Amino acid sequence: MIPLSKPYITQTEIDTVIDVLKSDRLSMGKYTELFEKEISKIAKTKYSIVVNSGTSALHLILKSLGIQQGDYMIVPSFTFVASANVALFEKATPIFVDIDPKTYNVDPNALEDLLKKIEQGRMHISGQRVRIDKVRFFMPVDVFGQPVDYDAVEPIVCKWNLKMIEDSCEALGSEYKGKPCGSFGEAGAFAFYPNKQITTGEGGIIVTDNEEIARMCKSMRNQGRGEDEAWLNHVRLGYNYRIDELSAALGYAQLTHLEDILYKRDNVAKRYSQMLSEYDWVEPPYIANYATKIGWFVYVIKLDEKINRDRIIDYMSSHGVQVRNYFSPVHLQPFYKQLFGYTEGMLPVTEKISKSTLAIPFYTTMTIQEQQTVVEILKEAVERVG
Repeated sequence: MIPLSKPYITQTEIDTVIDVLKSDRLSMGKYTELFEKEISKIAKTKYSIVVNSGTSALHLILKSLGIQQGDYMIVPSFTFVASANVALFEKATPIFVDIDPKTYNVDPNALEDLLKKIEQGRMHISGQRVRIDKVRFFMPVDVFGQPVDYDAVEPIVCKWNLKMIEDSCEALGSEYKGKPCGSFGEAGAFAFYPNKQITTGEGGIIVTDNEEIARMCKSMRNQGRGEDEAWLNHVRLGYNYRIDELSAALGYAQLTHLEDILYKRDNVAKRYSQMLSEYDWVEPPYIANYATKIGWFVYVIKLDEKINRDRIIDYMSSHGVQVRNYFSPVHLQPFYKQLFGYTEGMLPVTEKISKSTLAIPFYTTMTIQEQQTVVEILKEAVERVG
């Protein structure tokens, strides 16, 4: 089986983790601090606060910005469900915006149209009219490592006085016009699940230039302790969102060869695009001209609408190649439909794209031979069952 993804682990990572195991500090030790400092250098932000998942990072950012019951947060539906769930954690409501058909990121025109619709009183959720003064947050997602067009969305954010939180959980190493993803808006977040550019096993991090956000997030990740982190002294509601020292050490070791990882993943992506270019039934990932660097997370292709994507998945899986649909729209997830009455037809571009996108095997150490096998099995699947 050629897996969909696998982490890139070298002897450096193994030695660094063993170093932690030989120490007497398995939580909040030197590697936690070192990892945070290195991520700040990459994101070019003043502060980094490492936590146990990307979801936790996004939640703490929203919490530090004062999200509360009755608020609304605009977010794309073409994303991992956590991007929207974090609003629900605080009894706020996600409002979904449609995407650009090429980049799969937030469509600035759709964002502007959505806000005008809300202002005019033409948007209802769960039978209640959405008030424009309650639309306080906007969470763009740098999907698959492709940066959002920030020059296009930032004037809209300013016009409507929205607080922008950048979900860069899939975009470590990506740049928008030379500026690192994660450094736009009030704060950003990266995630380090095993299929990401680098991994901590489970983990995420908040990056920001805002001292108050950093202070609040650092406290809340550690059960609401004060700045001195005194034992059993809790100054606010907090959570156990700490990362363990083993995970932080793994992440720190990964960062020592981040550029090599990004270089190798970029080569894998380029080889795929070249291999697939001869077929008219598939579209390789589109890279916008403002994306000056892509930190490749996954490699997602778009199949011709006439092809039965589910049969392709079954065929390739049964022939030793693991593939997945990426993404299923969040607004059509069963519990979102039940909670808010969301239905098909709300987001036509999102719904159309999601029926045709397919993630094929992609990882740092992938060989040309493995890629050739993937493409051959994909071609065979399209010819036989597509």
